[in-house]
Amino acid sequence: MQTDRLSDAFAYAAALHARQRRKISGEPYLAHLMAVAAIVLEHGGDEDEAVAALLHDAVEDQGGRPTLERIRNRFGQRVAEIVSGCSDADETPKPPWRERKEAHLARLQNASPSIRLVVAADKLHNSRSLLRDYRRRGEEVWQNFRGGRDGTLWYFRAVAEVLKRAGGSPLLEELDRVVTEIERISS
Repeated sequence: MQTDRLSDAFAYAAALHARQRRKISGEPYLAHLMAVAAIVLEHGGDEDEAVAALLHDAVEDQGGRPTLERIRNRFGQRVAEIVSGCSDADETPKPPWRERKEAHLARLQNASPSIRLVVAADKLHNSRSLLRDYRRRGEEVWQNFRGGRDGTLWYFRAVAEVLKRAGGSPLLEELDRVVTEIERISS
């Protein structure tokens, strides 16, 4: 059962990310947030998990800890915990890319099922987008990623492996298939 909280989260996410665009495609960032929330719901997520999916990048991209506190006040402790668990940094400036990713992977090993669900949905949508963009643009896509080709592929594979160790699911099988396809066509 969905309440007005999901609509409120959608409006809040739309306002927070109003000027943000996807790195390669230039699509409004809100399209990514909507896709992640849809994947969460398609895989049995509850309302808090869908709300967190809409807000999963708010801390990293739109204000750090103060934004997390606003999310906690507006949407509750559980949503804030999920959003925090999806964030690889809550400070500005962000730590170096590899350091952030390694720390995030370490936290994912003991993350709650809700955090793992939203992270898996996020990485599935990101990997699908990367695969689509790679097919359109080829090797030039890697210029848009701080980790470059090797770092980006390492991170997607590492996330998939950490999540799979916690238990399999159709969502994780799909993530693995998409990451494997990216690895295959870009090698």
